[in-house]
Amino acid sequence: GLCAAFSRVTNKRLSFLNLSPDEVIRSLFYNKNNDSLITVSVYASDHFSTLKCRTTPIEYIRRDQLDAGFPLFESESLKWPGFVEFDDVNGKVLTYSAQDGPGIMLLIYDRTPSYVPLKILSIEDGKPLKLFKHLLHRGKKIDFIEQFNEKLLVKQEDENLQILDVRSSELIEISIEKFMTPSAFIFLYENNLFLTFRNRTVAVWNFRGELVTSFEDHLLWHQDCSTNNIYITTDQDLIISYCKSDAAADDGTGAP
Repeated sequence: GLCAAFSRVTNKRLSFLNLSPDEVIRSLFYNKNNDSLITVSVYASDHFSTLKCRTTPIEYIRRDQLDAGFPLFESESLKWPGFVEFDDVNGKVLTYSAQDGPGIMLLIYDRTPSYVPLKILSIEDGKPLKLFKHLLHRGKKIDFIEQFNEKLLVKQEDENLQILDVRSSELIEISIEKFMTPSAFIFLYENNLFLTFRNRTVAVWNFRGELVTSFEDHLLWHQDCSTNNIYITTDQDLIISYCKSDAAADDGTGAP
C-alpha cells in the first residue's frame, strides 16, 4: 500500500504518494491526456471499504508537492462491490456506484379531503407492489410529504409528524410540541438519519421518532436555510456551517 515515485534519470526517490499514514494505494493510472497520475486508495479509518480516487499532475510529483492534487468522483459511492476502471485506449473512466437501497419508488397522488393516494413501484421493472391510502386530517393543509427509502414523513398544519413505513404500514408519531415544521431537510443516507432546519436551529432525528441531537450551541447565521453555508462530510459524521455565537448577536459579528 505504500507507493513511491522515482526519477528514471537519477534513480532517486522523488516522493511518497501516500498522503496519510492510514492510506493504502491499491492501483495507479497514468493519464496521458493531461500528464497526471491517478491513485486509487482505501483508508483504515473506514475499514478499507471505500475507494478514493485522486489525480496529481506529474510536475507536482516531481516537486514533491502532492497537496496540489485533488479528489475525483466525490459524488460516487465506491464502496464494495463498487469499483473504478480506466480505459487507456479511449481515455474513459468507468465507475460502478453500489449503493444499498430498498429498490422501490413511491408515487404520491393529489390529495382528497380525507386521504392521499400512494403507490409503491418496483424500480427494477416498474410493477406496482402496493397501493394504499394515507389518512389525513380534514381541513388541514399538508406542510410536507417527504420520502426516505421506505419511510414516508407526513406533516400537516398544527398536527403531529407521522413517520410511516410503507412496507410494513407501521406508523410512528412525533408530537407537535417536540417537532415543529422545519424550513428544510437533509437526509443522511449513510447513517439513516435526517437533519431539520428551523429558523437558525439544526436538529438530527432518527426514523423511530427520536431526537438524536439538537446542537443547542449552534445557531445558523441566517434564518433562511438556503442562504446558509452548510457542508456535510462524505461520511456524514461532521456538519460544518457558518453560525452565530451568543456574543455575535450583540455586535453583529459571526463565528464558525
